[in-house]
Amino acid sequence: MTDKKKLKIKIFDKEYSLLVEDEEIAKELAAYVNKVIEEVKNELPDQTPQTVAIIASLNIAYDFFLEKSKNKEFTVHASDRLKKIKLLLNHTEIPV
Repeated sequence: MTDKKKLKIKIFDKEYSLLVEDEEIAKELAAYVNKVIEEVKNELPDQTPQTVAIIASLNIAYDFFLEKSKNKEFTVHASDRLKKIKLLLNHTEIPV
């Protein structure tokens, strides 16, 4: 079982206490979320905090789906290449 550590982070000018397994990853995630929120807040200064948070969430989800799609394309491409390599290896005679 992994030990969880208590970590305080600040997002959108509010402090949160989290229980995390990896402090560095949690800090990076918090910094990323805060950066996206700050960007939205700067682009839409007249919006309510809730609207800023929702738009930032949608931006983060969009980034996630883009990366997920890239990963899927890479996996399909890699799988196709491996199949071709296996076929080539099966048809190549290896001298004994």
